[in-house]
Amino acid sequence: MNKDELISKLEEKYNKLGENPETYLKGLLQAKPLNYWDYIEVDSLLSLQKPRTDYPDEEIFIMYHQITELVLKLMIHELKQLTGDNLPTEEIIIDKVYRLRRYTNMLMTSFDVMRFGMDYDEYNIFRSTLAPASGFQSAQFRYLEIFTTPLINLINEDGKTRLSENPTIEEYFDNIYWRDAGYNRKTGKSTLTLRHFEEKYLESFIQLAKKLEGKTLADKFASFKNPSEDLKNAMRDFDHYYNVEWPLVHLKTAQHYLDKKGENKAATGGSQWKKYLHPKFQQRKFFPMLWTEQDIIDWGKDSE
Repeated sequence: MNKDELISKLEEKYNKLGENPETYLKGLLQAKPLNYWDYIEVDSLLSLQKPRTDYPDEEIFIMYHQITELVLKLMIHELKQLTGDNLPTEEIIIDKVYRLRRYTNMLMTSFDVMRFGMDYDEYNIFRSTLAPASGFQSAQFRYLEIFTTPLINLINEDGKTRLSENPTIEEYFDNIYWRDAGYNRKTGKSTLTLRHFEEKYLESFIQLAKKLEGKTLADKFASFKNPSEDLKNAMRDFDHYYNVEWPLVHLKTAQHYLDKKGENKAATGGSQWKKYLHPKFQQRKFFPMLWTEQDIIDWGKDSE
């Protein structure tokens, strides 16, 4: 494209917008060149670590979790494209589901930073300053689940026995699997960690779930009358990786710091972390229609 053609295209672009092309061209003439550090916001990004103690490894802990949140945002970015009003093709779903799988792999392998990259004694000193904060309070985990599957698939077997015949979205959230980490159903009391989390995010979870009724990734898959084996394999692969392999890596890392030598330390958020993190207790499956009855019974056993 030569210079005259380029100018003509620019004029056409702004004329279609009802704007004066000369105004934008004059602005481009005065604009500064773009630098990498400005585009990526490097200075802002590197200023976001604010340790509460003087222990050097706390900064590692903070950066690790910030990286995790960025990876989760990448995953949600893909899911937003899959859960719009239109039905994507099988090829698009397969491509993006494998992207989700690769991002999950990043989450799994990055846990070595947590497991082997911090001093054991140092971590167990500075972690006491973090209570009642907990990784449980990562809202992006919950947004990702809501984008991926209907809420009924986020209710474990005990929770399903408590549901009414026609549960509302609010009722689903009263019984969702992750509440078991902070809600005592015998006493009706919630941990401070859970109370803070729900005060900040629960309404946004409910609104997103209402918006996505019938549009989750699982719903999109169900729209295909005869899905290909490639599509089914991609969905199963992501489901098992995210809901079995990833939680077990998390559990092993927690055991490294909280259960070494049988000490069985409490989590900063007060949860029964061994039970909460294990897939057989969470029973979270994004695409249960793709698994056999025996697969569901054995959920998590083959990876222990």
